[in-house]
Amino acid sequence: MSIARIKKDDTVIVITGDAAGQTGKVLRVIPDKGMAVVQGLNMVKKSIRPSDSAPNGGFVEREAPLRLSNLMPYDSDAKKGVRISRVKDGDRMVRKSKASGKILD
Repeated sequence: MSIARIKKDDTVIVITGDAAGQTGKVLRVIPDKGMAVVQGLNMVKKSIRPSDSAPNGGFVEREAPLRLSNLMPYDSDAKKGVRISRVKDGDRMVRKSKASGKILD
């Protein structure tokens, strides 16, 4: 990925797949794999072995990564997923919504 259009703590909307149309906050971005973990989306059950913290073992629900190509930054002003442009704001580059002109950084 040459330009990071989705970063940690961004609000994103899922554009395709089982969770299409749902929004959430990005917990973690995995740039090597081109994936991101979004809070409350793509929940999977994971089995855990018995340990000191979980003596009986069992199952836990956790978020699984989603492809970055299936996510778009969400603009609360436009109330939809938006494309972004990178513009210079003073001495730094910021991400700006093409729909409403709102700065996302």
